[in-house]
This record gives sequence, structure tokens and C-alpha cells, in this order.
Amino acid sequence: MRKLVCVIALAFVATLPRISLGQDAATLERRADSLFRDFTTGISPGAAVVVVRDGQVVFRKGYGYADLEHRVPITTSSVFDVASVSKQFTGLAVSMLVDQGKIGLKDDIRKYIPELYAFDPPITIEHLLHHTSGLRDWPGMLTIAGWNSGDIITFDQILRFAFAQKTRNFVSGAEHTYSNTNYNLLAETVARVTGRSFRVWTDSNIFAPLAMRASHFRVDVGEVFPNRVWSYGRTRDSSWAILSNGLLAQGSSSLFTTADDLAKWLVNFSTRTVGGNSAVDRMLEHTKLNDGTEVKYGFGVTVDDWRGLKMITHNGGWAGFSTFVVWFPQIRGGVVVLANTPVNPDALGIALSSMFFASHLAPPPQTVTQTSKATPVDVATSLLDEYAGVYKLGPGWYVRIRREGNALRTQATLEPESPMIAVSSTEFRVPDYGNRTMTFRRDSAGRISSLSYQGTPGRSSPRMGGTERPLNVNDYLGEYESDELSVRYNVFVRDGNLMIGNFRRGSFRLTRAFGDDFRSVTISVEFQRDANGRVTGFLANAGERNRNVRFVKR
Repeated sequence: MRKLVCVIALAFVATLPRISLGQDAATLERRADSLFRDFTTGISPGAAVVVVRDGQVVFRKGYGYADLEHRVPITTSSVFDVASVSKQFTGLAVSMLVDQGKIGLKDDIRKYIPELYAFDPPITIEHLLHHTSGLRDWPGMLTIAGWNSGDIITFDQILRFAFAQKTRNFVSGAEHTYSNTNYNLLAETVARVTGRSFRVWTDSNIFAPLAMRASHFRVDVGEVFPNRVWSYGRTRDSSWAILSNGLLAQGSSSLFTTADDLAKWLVNFSTRTVGGNSAVDRMLEHTKLNDGTEVKYGFGVTVDDWRGLKMITHNGGWAGFSTFVVWFPQIRGGVVVLANTPVNPDALGIALSSMFFASHLAPPPQTVTQTSKATPVDVATSLLDEYAGVYKLGPGWYVRIRREGNALRTQATLEPESPMIAVSSTEFRVPDYGNRTMTFRRDSAGRISSLSYQGTPGRSSPRMGGTERPLNVNDYLGEYESDELSVRYNVFVRDGNLMIGNFRRGSFRLTRAFGDDFRSVTISVEFQRDANGRVTGFLANAGERNRNVRFVKR
């Protein structure tokens, strides 16, 4: 096991000295403190913050407590689980091994992990790095398989889940859909091509050279290490409770580190002390989908522009930990925000960036979109009647649109009804949806066939035709099994309600969404019928990251 040493570093190792901000230092500190004031009253979880400017630390501070029971304050040397911020370390590891000729970006992943199913077209290392593989995301899949929040989830279990998959969300390269599974497979690839465990390899090749002495990928839930932070959430009576964290997901998550260590990591995007120019530059390259659409995510970071600056960023959230890092290479500046309770770390990180880098930033964009400023138009009621109907936006996600007088109203699954405002004869904005728009489209025969919702770019949202079949719960009763997940569900009636459940997760009510599609609190199911109308199985969905997991009726 890795043993962490004293925080005091030797003079010759990579350290980040703190410099003075001058006369405005006190003002900036007060403004930063105001963002975290909720953590400074009473005994509360909180956050660690570090700001780097011109390659040097200019602000570092802890707020709240790392351990509420023992009243241990948070500092910038407190060790947090940084969740998906972990992925960029996996990205650099792979990029370094590409430079060494041990991994090829265009290689089929089965060259390194032959246990995976032979998908056609194949999944490459590049697909995994950019989340374009189509592989399902293990958090949602393990939920379907019966895991509960707080269960121990081991790296081996995640790999076994990946090896069992015979279907996927989409063919490789067709979409960009985030999946933690991609990065677990990359970590396993690093281990197999180097002959060393992922933890040992990253310890030796990334953390040690950067003097990130408090950093390691956790491989044992019982591991003891100094300065550990516990995560907390609110209970129903508003008191604090420890949140269980049994995750061992090397590659995608499970990096334990400090704000001080992450500041050293961010500076490496400019110094290239670890990786060198080739490996780091590769991390920052965009890719394209099969249809030419640009993808700004790769190697564990999103690379974009913000207020005139290039921005390298990622966030994370798991078991109450909320994390965010951002680096602006043009000014060699960045921000680290690590919290041990659910917050919006992105908003906090961007707010700090706005404060500390104000002189480098272009004016903020207009907050009112052109669409929202557009003058409402009148649309003939006959045309509004054509638009009325039910449209499917995603698994278990429908919008029902109806005409009321001279206007339309929309109601999405499990949401209240909202007014729609016409900005053209085909486009309507929905104020309750942040002024996002819905645009109606016709097929080649001129019939209204689908709508495009601004929140689901590039996807056709089909209109559901025909009249809904009268609900007969007896059609659905029985046992259903998935070979990919080795799990069985029972559909039954309790107190007049259609229910679904299995041994580990218990039972949940199924609420009809449309036709044979139903929703529960965690998943949606779409029952399948044969040519004679008999229910033969269902497709389970856990959001966009986990689609159409087939269950067969036994």
C-alpha cells in the first residue's frame, strides 16, 4: 500500500510558491469568502479552494469541516475523492503510452482486452477517450442490475459488467455520450501494456514526478490514509449524515487527492513536466463524429473557449463529493474547487475565475438569447391543431402538446404543463424550460412527423401515432431476465398498482408514460409485443447513457 509522507516538500521538487496579489488581495479574499459563507457557520462540510495565476498559487483556503464528528477543519491539504476529475490522469497515461508506441489510438480495444465482445464496427482506443464508443455507463447499468447506493463496487465487477455487454447505445463514432466504462477499460489497458497495476504506474509516472504526494487511486475500501475527507448529505430533518462511498473505479473515478496537489497538476498543462509537449498536446485535440460533428471532449478534459480564453476543464460528483478544475493556458491560471457535500462546483469555479482573472476576460455574453427576444407571432389554430399530439424525446420521456385557444401548451413526463410561445410558424419557445425551443418538422408527405427540442441536439423526436391501447395490467405480469446483467425482475400488481422489483433493490411502482412504456423512480421500461400482441419482454433504460437493455419474459 502507498504510504503518504509529510506535507513538507524538499526544495528541489516541483512546488508552487504563493505570490502576493497586491493591494486587491484582501478584497479578492472577501469576495471569494462570500461564495462559501454557508460553510462557515456552525459545524458544516465545506470546500477546499486553490487559485493559480501566472503559474503560481495566489489563493488557497479551506472552508468547513472534513470530519464533522471530530471537528477536523478542511484545508488545501485535505484529501478528497475527486470523482470524474480522475479521468484526465487516465487520459495523460494513455497519451504517454501512445508516445512510447505501446498503445495505438486507432487500435481495436480487443487488441488489449480480448474479453470484450467483438462489436461491429469495432471500438477503438480513440472512441473510449472521446466517449464515442457507445458502451453503456456502469453506474446506471449496475442500478438496473440490482446494486444500491452505497454498495461496494469493485473494479473487477465493473470489468465483468463490461465484458458481458453484447449490445450498446449506438455504433462507435455515431454519438458523444459520456460513459465511465470507457475510462475503466483505458485504465485496464494501461495495466496490461505496462505489466504494472494502474495505481502503481500512475504513482511512479505521474504523481511522484509532480510531487503530488497525497494523491493515489484507491484500490481498497478499507485503506487508511492521512487527512482524509468524509462526504455528507442532508437528511429529511436537515441534519448531516455521512454518505457511503464504496467505489473502486480506477480510471474513471476513485482518485483521492488534495487541492494543493491538483494545482500542481494544472500547472503541468503549461510546463509539460510530465508527458512532454506531444502527450499533453494530444490531450487537447478535438475529434469528430462519423457525421463530422466536432467533439470537444477527449483524454478526460473538455477543451473550449470562455470569455476570450482557452479553457481546459472537468468536473466530478460521487457520493456527495463535488469537484471542479479549470486551467487557462494563455494566462497560466486556474482554479480548483473540492467540496464534500453536493454543490454546483462548476458555478463556484467559474465565479472564482471571474474574480481572479477579471483583467484577462472579455465581457460576459448577453444573458438574453436572440430567441427569447424574438417577437411572438400569431399561428393559425388549424396549424396548432396539426402540432398537437405526443412526441418521444428519449427513453420514458414524452411531451404531450395540446392547443388551448390560440396557443399551445406542453407537458413533459413527470412535469407540470407549461405555455409555449410561437416565434415562427414552426418554432416555439418554452419559458419554463429556460426559453429552449421546440421546432415541428414534416415528413416527405407533408405530415407533422417529429419535433426538435433544443435540449436534445441532433436527435429526431418522433410523433407517436395512433390511439393508446387500453391499459390491461395483466398483459405485463411475470418474470423478466437479462442475460447481459444476470438479473431477474418480477412485474406484479400491488394495491391496484403495477409494480416492478427484484431481490436486491426491492419494488417500485410503474407509471404509464405512453402505450407500453412505463417509468419507475430509477428506470424506464418499454414492454415489447410479438405479432399476436403478447408481451415478450421489455427494454430497460436508465437515461441516455444506458439504453435498451433487453429483458426476456420467462
